[in-house]
Amino acid sequence: MLIKVYGSAVFGVEATTITIEVHMDKGIGYHLVGLPDNAIKESSFRIAAALKNNGLTLPGKKITINMAPADLRKEGSAYDLPLAMGILVGSDQIKAPAIEEYIIMGELSLDGSLQSITGALPIAIKAKEEGYKGFFLPKQNVKEAAIVTGLDVYGVENLQQVIDFFAGKGTIEPTTIDTRTEFYKTLDFPEFDFSDVRGQESIKRCMEIAASGGHNIILIGPPGAGKTMLAKRLPSILPPMTLREALETTKIHSVAGKLKEVGLMNQRPFRSPHHTISNVALVGGGSYPQPGEISMAHNGVLFLDELPEFKRDVLEVMRQPLEDREVTISRAKFTVTYPSSFMLVASMNPSPSGFFNDPSMPNTSSPHEMQRYMSKISGPLLDRIDIHIEVTPVPFEKLSDDRKAESSVEIRKRVTAARELQSLRFEELPNIHYNAQMNTKQIREFCALDEQSKQLLKTAMERLNLSARAYDRILKVARTIADLDAAEQIIPSHIAEAIQYRSLDRDGWLG
Repeated sequence: MLIKVYGSAVFGVEATTITIEVHMDKGIGYHLVGLPDNAIKESSFRIAAALKNNGLTLPGKKITINMAPADLRKEGSAYDLPLAMGILVGSDQIKAPAIEEYIIMGELSLDGSLQSITGALPIAIKAKEEGYKGFFLPKQNVKEAAIVTGLDVYGVENLQQVIDFFAGKGTIEPTTIDTRTEFYKTLDFPEFDFSDVRGQESIKRCMEIAASGGHNIILIGPPGAGKTMLAKRLPSILPPMTLREALETTKIHSVAGKLKEVGLMNQRPFRSPHHTISNVALVGGGSYPQPGEISMAHNGVLFLDELPEFKRDVLEVMRQPLEDREVTISRAKFTVTYPSSFMLVASMNPSPSGFFNDPSMPNTSSPHEMQRYMSKISGPLLDRIDIHIEVTPVPFEKLSDDRKAESSVEIRKRVTAARELQSLRFEELPNIHYNAQMNTKQIREFCALDEQSKQLLKTAMERLNLSARAYDRILKVARTIADLDAAEQIIPSHIAEAIQYRSLDRDGWLG
């Protein structure tokens, strides 16, 4: 007797339907084929114990199970439940004529209860696309899968509930989530708010510009100046995610198993990896490629604190994803692509001692030490950072000032208005949504300068000895400043402000 049960495999952020064919024959044996990994091969022991603890048995017959397509590598313990159901139906222990209309996934414990799985959202999206009636999965993952409308999503706690459902002995109510209500639960009172920051008005202005144009930014300053404090508050002024962005972000976190009983993500991610991170952990990879930190920060912020402390090769692998806004991981048999459109926020001390350019502290680092310290960050990486800003310590008078600073909600209104202008400007360009994504062609089209602005930029580049790489960056930032002022044209004051934000490009910045 041949029975078919349907599961799913996730590659990158997309799912592929897997057909589990169970064949019973005379004899004794258990043969599992179709490129299963060790976790799937071990499933027979979990299934046997789970069946016995629920008053059922693993039949003493020759059981052949094929996981098709057979040339596609399957991994993980989430196939326990469909394998168990296939064996039960194939051995006539239960009747389930409708089982082929459903996708079934879940990891079995020895008592028959179910453990959570990864990638529930991409699987649910694929199940709906292919016309399946419903999707059975562990209750812990039901919220993320229930985002998909038009598909019955059943969160189950144990094997017995699934058996009873197909045998017609019990009913399970499908979980439904109103995606729009869930999505619009925005936080108008963020945990980290710019109103907590005393002083630093010029840095706040700089962060507002970075958020408005999606520009990468590096903060340079001595310890205790407030670099980390400012960076943590950046997500609170970014415009709210669109429904499309929220789905993209939730998909990646679902694949990585990081959702923890959350439905749709409506807050932009903020990732802050430690400087000991490896290349693979940062950009993604492994024998079964998983998303790295840059993909987990998709549509949000990646914060690299103390940038020169990161290994140089780790920073270098970020160059291509910063440019392409996606990362492709290739293996011998397959290739996966993860999106990685994030805002990079980096911070660093200006010297090993941290007190270069601080008039109140002696500079104990020699020029050679400082040069070696700065050389850990390559020119091509700095090339991809639009804004460099020096952060100075806040004087006591401002720290002790009781006046309330401007809140993140107020700043976000201006940022959102600027982003809306950019959305209108780039509506004909499918892959460009904000100023930081412009290429040279678009810069020439949308950042045209009048004669006075051109002259100012020429003078600045000659006097400050700015590198050629700074030219396009200054124009992009000036365009964003003009958008914040709701100005059609870039004027000299916009160029003048943008020039200030290129500290590390200035010749002789290290003395």
